[in-house]
Amino acid sequence: MTSYTPTETLSANTTKTKRTHVFVFLLITMFMISIESTIVATAVPEIVAELGNFSAYSWVFSSFLLMQSVTTPIYGKLSDIFGRKPIFLIGTIIFLIGSLLCGMATSMGLLIFYRFIQGIGAGAVMPIATTLVGDLYSLEERSKIQGYLSSVWGISSVIGPLAGGLIVQYVSWAWVFWVNIPLGIASLIGINMYLHEQVEKKKPSIDYLGASLFSISVSALMLILIEGGSNWGWTSFPTISLFVVFAITMVLFLKWETIASSPMMPLSLWKNKLIAVSNISTLLAGASMIGLASFLPTYVQGIMGSSALVAGFALTAMSVGWPIAASATAKLFPKIGFRYTAILGGIFLILGSIFFITLDPMKGPIWAGIGSFVIGVGMGFATSTFTISIQSSVGWETRGVATASSMFMRSVGTTLGTAILGGVLNLQLKNYLGQHHASNLKLSSIDAANILLDPIKKGQLSNEALHLLQNGLQTALHTVFWGVGIFAVLTFFSTLFFPSIQLKKQPE
Repeated sequence: MTSYTPTETLSANTTKTKRTHVFVFLLITMFMISIESTIVATAVPEIVAELGNFSAYSWVFSSFLLMQSVTTPIYGKLSDIFGRKPIFLIGTIIFLIGSLLCGMATSMGLLIFYRFIQGIGAGAVMPIATTLVGDLYSLEERSKIQGYLSSVWGISSVIGPLAGGLIVQYVSWAWVFWVNIPLGIASLIGINMYLHEQVEKKKPSIDYLGASLFSISVSALMLILIEGGSNWGWTSFPTISLFVVFAITMVLFLKWETIASSPMMPLSLWKNKLIAVSNISTLLAGASMIGLASFLPTYVQGIMGSSALVAGFALTAMSVGWPIAASATAKLFPKIGFRYTAILGGIFLILGSIFFITLDPMKGPIWAGIGSFVIGVGMGFATSTFTISIQSSVGWETRGVATASSMFMRSVGTTLGTAILGGVLNLQLKNYLGQHHASNLKLSSIDAANILLDPIKKGQLSNEALHLLQNGLQTALHTVFWGVGIFAVLTFFSTLFFPSIQLKKQPE
């Protein structure tokens, strides 16, 4: 076991900063970003009905995710150069401009383009907000604060669909975007007033080539994960071409980063075993979590026959367990250390996945909710450990890019999990319906979930067709839940490589 002393001390400017005020405005900004996906999802049918081009609707989400993922590490590096405050403010402003434009979109193409702008801004918020927690709070305080940050996602997952439905029904879909503006303006004013930091005055050295190669490479990878297996076949020309682009630019990026004077992503970070293991575990945990978040509501509604509200509460249980466990890490770190807290998170992920591997309609939504809660506990223990340990292992000058690397890996993990598990679902459902001659009933795998989730269409099905669809979807989702379990097991094994660290308090 190696000993470890935290590298940072709270600066004079940090002590001048009104931490509570800053933290409140960080929470507001994170809430604004986290609620974006759920509140927009509710409005998509209304948006498509007005703007048309249904075939492109998935890009309303993909465009935002793509740019957020690409820009996250870049913002992290820029915050190490210019300070957290200016980069955070710039990112928030860009996000608000994108939000304003989204509400003014007159076509699906324009909306998707404006969502790109929103995503560019959103890429700054998560990593810098999390980095600021590392700057402003001591090691002993961060666990509790991370728990509060995690709770934002739980609150937004509950409020988002309800708020989106009310806005669409009583106002206009444009306001699902415009509602961000007063929240964002309040955050801009608050962060500008209460956050004080002093950045060492030096000539900035920006790795433009590294940032460009990284952006191209990651964009190609994300496009493959988003479109591959759905709109593009895995062996199609676009998929193979983008994979070649990804491979070439990634090799060039890695080679350039070894000789750049101020690399965008210092490869020395990945030589740190703690950071490398944390980021790999974060990717795997993200894939496991998104498999549950994406497909549990479909099971509860389509197979169990429960309402969307019940499905939402079953999934929300994960958002309850997450902050509870994140807050509990404050007491666990001094007693068992980072390594065993991370391993504990992996164990809970496996336990939670068992609930879904054994899930059947007779067990009901409560069983699903308990499993969701246990998964949330696992994510709380694991991800908080990864974030806090990474931040505590580096100094201020690299904390931004180190934190952003973790956020980026989680984003890649969720996208990877969606692509793999979504492909598994489609393949299993297609095979099942083919084996049972579903074409005779004019059914297809693409329509199956939609029919079961629509009460009107579901009521129009014959008993034979309904039985066939439910059995097919249940079989496919059961395979998906096995996939969630596999990712959970891989997460657990990855945490076993987490270095043993004995914490020592900073000398006075």
